Amino acid sequence: AAGGSGGAGAPERRYDLVVFGASGFTGQFVVEEVARAAVSGELRGALRWAVAGRSRQKLQAVLERAAENLGKAAVGPEVGVLLCDVDDAASLAAMARQTRLVLNCVGPYRFFGEPVIEACVENGASHIDISGEPQFLEGMYLKYNEKAAEKGIYVIGSCGFDSIPADMGVLYTRDKLKGTLTAVESFLKVKSGPEGTCVHDGTWKSAVYGLADQDNLKKLRKKIGYAPVPVVGAKLKRRGLVFYSQEFKEYSIPFMGSDASVVKRSQRYLHTELQETPVQYGAYVNIGGLGSVMKLMFAGILFLLLVKFSFGRKLLTKYPEFFSAGRFTKKGPTQKQMDGTSFTMTFFGEGYSEGQDPQSGKPNVKICTEVKGPEPGYIATPIAMVQASLSLLEDATCLPKQGGVYSPGAAFCKTKLIDRLNKRGIEFSVISKPEV
Repeated sequence: AAGGSGGAGAPERRYDLVVFGASGFTGQFVVEEVARAAVSGELRGALRWAVAGRSRQKLQAVLERAAENLGKAAVGPEVGVLLCDVDDAASLAAMARQTRLVLNCVGPYRFFGEPVIEACVENGASHIDISGEPQFLEGMYLKYNEKAAEKGIYVIGSCGFDSIPADMGVLYTRDKLKGTLTAVESFLKVKSGPEGTCVHDGTWKSAVYGLADQDNLKKLRKKIGYAPVPVVGAKLKRRGLVFYSQEFKEYSIPFMGSDASVVKRSQRYLHTELQETPVQYGAYVNIGGLGSVMKLMFAGILFLLLVKFSFGRKLLTKYPEFFSAGRFTKKGPTQKQMDGTSFTMTFFGEGYSEGQDPQSGKPNVKICTEVKGPEPGYIATPIAMVQASLSLLEDATCLPKQGGVYSPGAAFCKTKLIDRLNKRGIEFSVISKPEV
């Protein structure tokens, strides 16, 4: 079959979306979320979808589990099962040719991500992933942006907990402020129940290799040659490595995920392509009292010492539970742990009221918004990924005119994504608008 994204004369693709890596730890939750969306009755037509991975047995088992959890009707016999392997380019190409969109759940993306994107771009399928690895995300922009634009397809990274709440949260804050938003800081708080919380080992691996490779990220950014984003309004001060947050009465540290780099890419796009005022952004996470600070500093120093050496990285990846004080495990969290966990991301924005020139004087309006949601890794991430996918398929007329490699805020700023997320329990709201 010829490529093309379903234009005149192009053969109709068999599936709207395929979940690749469907039997992986995160993939299984994404499958369940797609099945839920397919039977929700909220979509314009029937959703034609498939699961893809290496083992037919495991893929069938995931579909059966989803059917058990959601009721038999959720996963009918019409859900396709495709066999493909990230090491087999022909199998990836065959998958990409059959679908409009691939939801890629196979990480760490720095090792396994590119072949899937390449197959999608070559064969005219759009691609969504949940990577929180800036080096991968920006590297793919450098390599595939032009080609994706030519093919009229969208490659959108970081559509999970990293970094949809942050990226869309900044846009939401901007849209709710009367006037011009010029700076935002976000504070993440993850609450867990009596069972505690933990994260699957895959995320830990991504962090180990990401931190080991900071220098190459700097080189990559030089290569891309980003145009500097102008600072509009009062310059946002960078905070220290650990600081006491008056608003929350606890200690905070800079957030290590991809949020800051993703928001920056979105703001650069909105500024250069749509001539909007760029928003400065800082991302932080609340960690609690002094005891938590001491523990975290001890763990952090150990981590940074080990991550520099290959034998240290081997130790870190072999014993995630030990080195993360039980935060990361090879088994991942239990259902009970997930049910007891939630997150709140609070955004403090400042700007200039209508008629005030943001180029001069002090900011004179403030706003506080928040994004709340369920457990970040395996409940909120699949919701964000699937709603982003539906936005791509259903709000297509509101996407950027040209295909390319995009951050979520750039791709979805004009779509209904925030409404879709609100309906599925990732809730955006205004907390306060202290006026001038």
